[in-house]
Amino acid sequence: MRFTGDSGDGMQLVGAQFTQVTGLAGNDVMTFPDFPAEIRAPQGTIAGVSGFQVHFGDHTIYTPGDQVDVLVAMNPAALKANLKDLKERGVLLVNSDEFDEKNLSKVNYASNPLNDQALKDKYRVIEAPITESTRRALAESGLTTKEIDRCKNFFALGLTYWMYHRNMDLTKKWLENQFAKKPHLAKANIQVLEAGYHFAETTELFEVSYEITKARFEPGTYRNITGNSALALGLVAAADLAGLPALYAGYPITPASDILHELSKYKNFNIKTFQTEDEIAAICAAVGASYGGSIGITASSGPGIALKSEAINLAVMTELPVVIVDVQRAGPSTGMPTKNEQTDLMMALYGRNGESPVPVIAASTPADCFDAAIEATRIALKFMTPVFLLSDGYLGNSSEPWKIPNVENLPEIENNKIQPGESREGFKVYGRDAATLARRWPTPGVAGFEHRIGGIEKDENGNICYDPDNHDTMVRLRQGKIDKIADFIPELEAYPESKGGLLVLGWGSTYGALREAVERVRKQGFSVSHAHLKWLNPFPKNIEKVLKSFEKVLIPEMNLGHLSLLIRGKYLVPAQGYNTVRGRPFGVEEIEAAIIKTLRG
Repeated sequence: MRFTGDSGDGMQLVGAQFTQVTGLAGNDVMTFPDFPAEIRAPQGTIAGVSGFQVHFGDHTIYTPGDQVDVLVAMNPAALKANLKDLKERGVLLVNSDEFDEKNLSKVNYASNPLNDQALKDKYRVIEAPITESTRRALAESGLTTKEIDRCKNFFALGLTYWMYHRNMDLTKKWLENQFAKKPHLAKANIQVLEAGYHFAETTELFEVSYEITKARFEPGTYRNITGNSALALGLVAAADLAGLPALYAGYPITPASDILHELSKYKNFNIKTFQTEDEIAAICAAVGASYGGSIGITASSGPGIALKSEAINLAVMTELPVVIVDVQRAGPSTGMPTKNEQTDLMMALYGRNGESPVPVIAASTPADCFDAAIEATRIALKFMTPVFLLSDGYLGNSSEPWKIPNVENLPEIENNKIQPGESREGFKVYGRDAATLARRWPTPGVAGFEHRIGGIEKDENGNICYDPDNHDTMVRLRQGKIDKIADFIPELEAYPESKGGLLVLGWGSTYGALREAVERVRKQGFSVSHAHLKWLNPFPKNIEKVLKSFEKVLIPEMNLGHLSLLIRGKYLVPAQGYNTVRGRPFGVEEIEAAIIKTLRG
């Protein structure tokens, strides 16, 4: 189901409410909010259309879905922008009151499409007078017409609750809490929600309703969570597991800003948040926090990461643990701020001057953002290095059920911090552990461990050194340290078979589409498996063996072939790419078609 309307119509709000109620009904669910790029796009235009897609069912849900079964369109712009994605014979629920001459002209409809018989032949069209029905329901509320019209999204929500037998009680309680200081607004929205439900129940416009049975879940306690919220909670958990304070320094940028908002709630867990004046200040504050003995964290999107590159290089040279989150969005430059891509992989790997290696990890689902944040922090502290954690706008804003883990099952996080009272004997600033090549972490104020670090090349004692052989040695040591991480991360696994005709290799947010497409193709009798990379630098130790166990390798990416280039160059595997840069997640059907095409040669 997709809710669509103007950015001020509250589509994100009612979509989130439908998601919560659907999760509590026992269905598996995944969502995809789709925001306009413009902050205040002209009302009633295609540029201002906002959408919220919910995919739910009685089975495992991997993606927010491709084409939709139900499209809720609150105005002509929403219809025109989204009709192409509605399945034939799907339900088209429209607010017929908004299809007037003024709104039709804004999107260049020569005539009212609701009067087109071809539309009614192709789709099951339900024309509901949502605006007028909302006004009638609140005629005696004392609210202004503007305030009343802002409630019409809950009339649409009530219609969909009836269609899928959803319980309204949770949403009523949410409204009462949300408007605790303005109970008249809570009452109005509840009244409209009920009016929509009963309108669907009593009118002859709705022929049928549907009941979706419960999905099977592993036993446990679940909550619905977005990727940005999961990532923030992962950082909180990581700091607690490490027993260290953390500083998150960030500058607001779409779609990474919610991480700052979420982390600001956890001051009682020794997490400090600092909204800086710009991106450069944010990374410099994070590096300073790590120098002082805290976990330095910053997050941004592509344009902000570009600004941070010089100070990230400083963290590489000084070998300080900093977690750098890149919630990728469509570029280049400002690009499409609310749309997602996987186009920052090469920047994360190589977007700094000199030989400047950093570990790179990528989350694969909204819930996986929690585990990825813990893993990134673990490696940053164990190996004394900045670590890139790649998410994207789709993961950050989408949501799914997340099984809350037992704290006892979370991984241990070690650090190299020098404690007061340790012996200085044999201490060198860039002396290294044999297993990890990581240096120790002396912090200011620890007696006897005064030292110098900085951005100019130094020898192992921290002395500035321009000797060519020393520089070559230090460059190789910094690279060798990153290579050593491969000994401390899991090997790559192919699902469900470790060899065969075709391996579909992916990374990041493409996980759901690739996994479901592979399962569909296997049911058609083809030999195909799926492997998904969490670690992109270094690669897992067994990746070459996995790649060469299949006759063909297909790498779908939302870029022009970043991972494909790396795999072909490093392992001489003739991997084929499937690449699009449309600012939208892959659809399962398009990946299915790409797999079959590759298998058939």
